[in-house]
Amino acid sequence: MLFQRVLTALLLAPLAILIILLLPTPWLAAVGAALFLGALEEWARLAGVRQAVMRIALLVVAAALFVLLWFAHAGALTPPLLVLGVAWWLLACVWLGRFAFGAAPTPENRALKLVAGVFVMFPAWIAVIALHGREPHGHWWMLLALLIVWAADIGAYFSGRRFGKRKLAPQISPGKTRAGAYGALVAGTLVCLIGGWLLGVRGAALLGLAVLAVLTVAASIVGDLLESLMKRHAQVKDSGTIFPGHGGLLDRMDSVFAALPVFALGLWLLGI
Repeated sequence: MLFQRVLTALLLAPLAILIILLLPTPWLAAVGAALFLGALEEWARLAGVRQAVMRIALLVVAAALFVLLWFAHAGALTPPLLVLGVAWWLLACVWLGRFAFGAAPTPENRALKLVAGVFVMFPAWIAVIALHGREPHGHWWMLLALLIVWAADIGAYFSGRRFGKRKLAPQISPGKTRAGAYGALVAGTLVCLIGGWLLGVRGAALLGLAVLAVLTVAASIVGDLLESLMKRHAQVKDSGTIFPGHGGLLDRMDSVFAALPVFALGLWLLGI
């Protein structure tokens, strides 16, 4: 399994980097929307939507919303949507503290989880556009956001294996430890500081960027835990099987969905 995970990561990471650096923002928005729709379909399955017709209908509505948001993103709508996305992840922290909330397979809980999926996906997609389209160096800022999440994931894995004893959230994700979370925060912050320095950030702004990195990594951990909660409720191991050793799209993007709105809003607030 570890070999499959490493091989898949080695194939996917260069592809993602090339797409981010070479595609113009409109094309990246389209690729991102396609990936997000795939993740949304997996989210709908975890939420308990069993009928394929219903999932297809949801995807059609979501695709229409992506198109509407594309034409609206350049105006004053972007900051409020990013704020809404960050507020959602703060609310998700409360949900994580109440494991049983929404667990029963009732129509009300299914609707609740579908609404949650809206707040997970759409602010993150707006963040993709905001980061990639910013001037200057938007492509590199978008890449840095992903590198922070990837570094956090690697840092969590190795520090958790080496030092992990106390569980972070045993009822939700037994494999995650507090040591892993600390390793994630250190690794993600270091990568952010190096990337910020290379992008010309200096002085107090660099200190602010370090604080933003900590918040971004913390959000990525919450995103990972929320998807784990969804899988626990649905009693499945992975959201899908598209990536050998990595599960589905949602399994690979859960941390990214939470991290992107935080990072994009933080850069906007810092004026970097």
